[in-house]
Amino acid sequence: MATAFFRTLILYLLLIAGLRISGKRQIGELEPIELVLTLLISDLASVPMQDFALPLFNGVIPIVTLIALSALFSAISLRCVRFRDLVCGTPALVIQDGKLHQETMRRTRLTLDELLEQLRAQGVTDLNDVKYAVMETSGKLSVLLRSDCQPLTPRQLALTVEDDTFLPTVIINDGRVLADNLRQCGRDERWLEKELHRQGIKRSEDVFLLTVDQQGTVVCLRKEGAR
Repeated sequence: MATAFFRTLILYLLLIAGLRISGKRQIGELEPIELVLTLLISDLASVPMQDFALPLFNGVIPIVTLIALSALFSAISLRCVRFRDLVCGTPALVIQDGKLHQETMRRTRLTLDELLEQLRAQGVTDLNDVKYAVMETSGKLSVLLRSDCQPLTPRQLALTVEDDTFLPTVIINDGRVLADNLRQCGRDERWLEKELHRQGIKRSEDVFLLTVDQQGTVVCLRKEGAR
């Protein structure tokens, strides 16, 4: 029992390390080489977990080799455009000025139903509204609407708008005070105590979320059931 536990734990940590090296992406955003790596590693990891007769070292070596190859290919891709195009492919222009490029659709094996589905997912129902639609290497469709179909912006209306967009910093997360974030935003524990008192909260453990932005705007949410 202990052997199975430790073998599984070691392989699990190794898989987490491999995923961290490959970067933070969702499954649908993986490049082909990353998807192959994920499938191979998951298959290789299952063998030493189930077969205790196989030495753990023999199961770890292929996984480490694949992770190293992935890191090597990523480094080469950053430096060599041709290699990146060969491994990951290149974006393909599917729609231009409302016209479908049927040859591109056949080459990328994109059906008309799939194209219309991805357009609807982005709120587009009329092909004539599309200036460009590009099939990215991840398989997602990037859509750029015609200028007369895009929402108006203050710049187009020659209006001066105050920039009031600020990134809030999380100070309390589910009752836990994030001391590093507190210092980074120029606050201290004394300020936090005063803010909690102003919100009518006695303990930080009763706070589900507390954030503050560069303007000093505080958002505080109590935990459900907290008094």
